[in-house]
Amino acid sequence: MADVLELVEARLRTALGEPGARAAVTFLGTDRIEVLRFAGRDVDSDSAVVRYATLGMSGQPMTDPTAALADPVRGPRAELILSVRGGVADTDKVLRPLAVLAASPQVEGLVVAPGASLDVGEPLWPGAQFSSVLVAESGGLVEDLELPEPMDPVTFLPLLPMTPNEAAWKRVHGAAALQERWLAHGTDLRDPARKSVPLD
Repeated sequence: MADVLELVEARLRTALGEPGARAAVTFLGTDRIEVLRFAGRDVDSDSAVVRYATLGMSGQPMTDPTAALADPVRGPRAELILSVRGGVADTDKVLRPLAVLAASPQVEGLVVAPGASLDVGEPLWPGAQFSSVLVAESGGLVEDLELPEPMDPVTFLPLLPMTPNEAAWKRVHGAAALQERWLAHGTDLRDPARKSVPLD
């Protein structure tokens, strides 16, 4: 596992630069999860963007909870990435909620995949309108990391914060419909202070 995480951290550093801070969280019965904080700039607007990436979730493959036996080698591996505009809210408090989400495959037997909703049951940071996230497709910000056979590659899954109304709407209409709604309204998904997109 250590070798996998070393490769994952190297890929994150290549894509996002040197982390400015990191925090580690250990939950009972799980491996340690770290969250790395990267400061950067938005190439479109040149505004400050802070990216938080988990490190530790990919140490073990995710296992289908209906499987009779967990395969210690094969299975999807992933880390989570959250990008927000800097200086707008106290988003550094998101470290623990992110670690909770990254531990969910070990704790709850979840297989985290694009289109899924993840809920931490409390605001992602103080004053946040969001307690849940939509898992987006990988391959944009950080490229997938190929591992030696027979291991599956590590994907880096972006997280898109959802308001409670958006999360409820997504449950009915699906992830693609919500993303289309965001796009149609020009929603800035990195704005930690944004309101819910119109859902009429």
